[in-house]
Amino acid sequence: MEPRSRRCPGSARTCPAGPRTWGSPPSRSGTECGSDSSRSSSRSFSSASRTWNDGSEEWKTGPRIYNPPEGIRVRNQSTIKNPVTLKGIGLHSGDEITLSLQPADADSGVVFVRTDLSGAPQIPLVRDSVTKKKRQTAIAAGPVEVQTVEHLSAGLYALGIDNIRVEVDGSEIPGMDGSGLPFVDALREAGRVEQKAPRKRFFLDKIIAVKSGDASIVAYPVEEPGLRISYTLHHPELNGYGSQCVTFDLSEERFVSDIAPARTFCLESEADALKSAGFGQGANTRNTLVLGADGPIDNTFRFPDELARHKVLDLIGDLSLLGADLDAHIVANRTGHTANRQLVQDLGSRLIELENRGVVQADTGLDVREILKIIPHRYPFLFVDRVIELVGYHRAVGLKNCSINEPYFQGHWPGQPIMPGVLQVEALAQLSGVLLLRRLQNTGKVAVLLAIDKIKFRRPVVPGDQIRLECETLSLKRRSGKVLGRATVNDELTCQALMKFMLMDA
Repeated sequence: MEPRSRRCPGSARTCPAGPRTWGSPPSRSGTECGSDSSRSSSRSFSSASRTWNDGSEEWKTGPRIYNPPEGIRVRNQSTIKNPVTLKGIGLHSGDEITLSLQPADADSGVVFVRTDLSGAPQIPLVRDSVTKKKRQTAIAAGPVEVQTVEHLSAGLYALGIDNIRVEVDGSEIPGMDGSGLPFVDALREAGRVEQKAPRKRFFLDKIIAVKSGDASIVAYPVEEPGLRISYTLHHPELNGYGSQCVTFDLSEERFVSDIAPARTFCLESEADALKSAGFGQGANTRNTLVLGADGPIDNTFRFPDELARHKVLDLIGDLSLLGADLDAHIVANRTGHTANRQLVQDLGSRLIELENRGVVQADTGLDVREILKIIPHRYPFLFVDRVIELVGYHRAVGLKNCSINEPYFQGHWPGQPIMPGVLQVEALAQLSGVLLLRRLQNTGKVAVLLAIDKIKFRRPVVPGDQIRLECETLSLKRRSGKVLGRATVNDELTCQALMKFMLMDA
């Protein structure tokens, strides 16, 4: 599918880059920025990483497709074939940073590793790891953080690299030339290997919108497979080039040629204030487009609408946090990372709803019989009924159904039964045990809880509730591990805790 993009002749409010009303879904032809009304309505979606075509025997139907139209297939996961290393300066920190990309096992996900810190702590690239940093996307696990991950993660998403170990010796991903192209070149140099595990895929089934002032971002369902992104940018202080709109149907080749080369930018009028606030310590006119009234200072545009294209690059990087191939049309108007992250959180909540309703069954899940083979707990002290998602030994999601028949409800408290908070922590600890003991060298061991820190209780759990348990491994050594656990009911936090375990022979 061909992207259509052009510079808007007028202001962003008149740019036809998709609908400006919230109630109507976007048209697939004739009314969008750069649309081609002669385009055929019968087409296939293809790239090296995402392919749909009824004729292939390689694609697998499977339960990891969320809300699929009839006949849709899910692709297999991929990792890189060979390690590859990049070096550069952090745009915000100004530090010289070495980035090493390493192959990873199926279902391990994208994991960032801080090799400059003791124990090489790990941070999975998932939406729950995102922090609220301004002008960037940063992820953290406890006090450990990696900043400006969005250009690299956009390349991983567009190239279909699902499992990779990202080793970095600083707090930030190097900015390179300010675009996503150096990361794409490195990933292509490393090569790609298909793995025998299906990739999660989500066909959006309802409109999801985020609005803040004049900015808005809306995700619409689509009838045809693929991800389409329309973006409108409006900076009236930039004479003649501050209003731009683009629309892209995402594929690997078009990402590489039309989106990845677009560079980060800032206004000349805000550059000094940003540096004073601690941003852009490594930025200069070679790796950042510094925009004056009449154009970039000491630089030239790669595209007439490069600014809007870079916003699409950032948006794709933020969408990678969803952890699934998304089939939808995203229409964004003057938005940045904050609104993007909120959209991803809302999309993730919808995924959880479908999952809990049984619309999807994760191939990587475990039923109670399989759970009993991993941890030693038994009735009435087994508090994990089902594991619905496992990402290597980095992340696990489980469910605990709370019935009035649970013995603790009889005495805690009569007439006002609530689940004891310590048992919520126990449920998180048991799921952590499942997670830590998935590592091959931990086979035959048990995870013994040593310490609990930063524990919080936010909402009572009552009979009839279903608790969603989420655990992420922060560090895992030969004889110990540290896990961050969160428990929620209907997306409301009930309990969270930082747990430390000792791994002992059974």
